[in-house]
Amino acid sequence: MARIRVGLLPSASFMVGNQPVPKYADAEKTQFAVDRESGQRLYTVTLFFMEDDRAEAMKITVPENGLPNGLKPGMPVMPVELFATPWARIFNGQLSDGIAYRAERLDLVGGAAPAADAA
Repeated sequence: MARIRVGLLPSASFMVGNQPVPKYADAEKTQFAVDRESGQRLYTVTLFFMEDDRAEAMKITVPENGLPNGLKPGMPVMPVELFATPWARIFNGQLSDGIAYRAERLDLVGGAAPAADAA
């Protein structure tokens, strides 16, 4: 499958929509999905992507070591090394297709430490 680097406009921003959710390699959810190269567990994070006059929710896969400490919904982040991989499959005679997004890491935007540290 072809990986396509995602180019972002300077006006692009992202906000965390949910806590990271582990990805599983099997339907029974007994084995974590891992990165083929690093062996790190993979997580899915929903990010709200905003650019100019549009917004959309994107599910992005990130390895465990690419998730910042204290990541919470509402925090501004920027995906680093964001790639898109188109996919398609036929199941029960029906075509399903989409785009899988993968980032090397999520960087917190603004440089501020999570508010929990300020207490």
